[in-house]
Amino acid sequence: MAKSGKEKKAPEPFWKRKRLEEMTRPEWESLCDGCAKCCLVKLEDEDTGEILYTDVVCSLLDCEACACTDYPNRSVRVPTCVTLTPENLAELDWMPETCAYRLIRDGQDLPWWHPLVSGEKESVHLAGISVRGKVVSEEDVADEELDGRIVSWPHYDAKEPYEGA
Repeated sequence: MAKSGKEKKAPEPFWKRKRLEEMTRPEWESLCDGCAKCCLVKLEDEDTGEILYTDVVCSLLDCEACACTDYPNRSVRVPTCVTLTPENLAELDWMPETCAYRLIRDGQDLPWWHPLVSGEKESVHLAGISVRGKVVSEEDVADEELDGRIVSWPHYDAKEPYEGA
């Protein structure tokens, strides 16, 4: 059967055609790749203002699943937990460079390992982007130990695409 040349193109994914403030709640929530880097305890260098990441995470984080154990109540239980919105995202320079919200905000596309692109929830972990296997809970670390727990890996790029990506 001959093609007519008028094949319909699939619509672009919502993150390419909508601004963050135009997204539905389910679309907004689906942008989270599940890396849990936003749950890392961060320190600010008093001299330079630079944000430094530690390998310590919020006590509500399930370190294996990279998910909050009380997502609906997180901001009540942890007053320093920030609920991301399109309105406050511009102010949050501490969001990791790999964060989908930050990427979309800055006019970039989602990377190959993002579950919305790969179609696989585990791709963020297989790519080495998430905190899985790299962190400890803040319950196990004294505040005075945080300076010695500063890490640079949250800034690293993903491993090459894995089989199946």
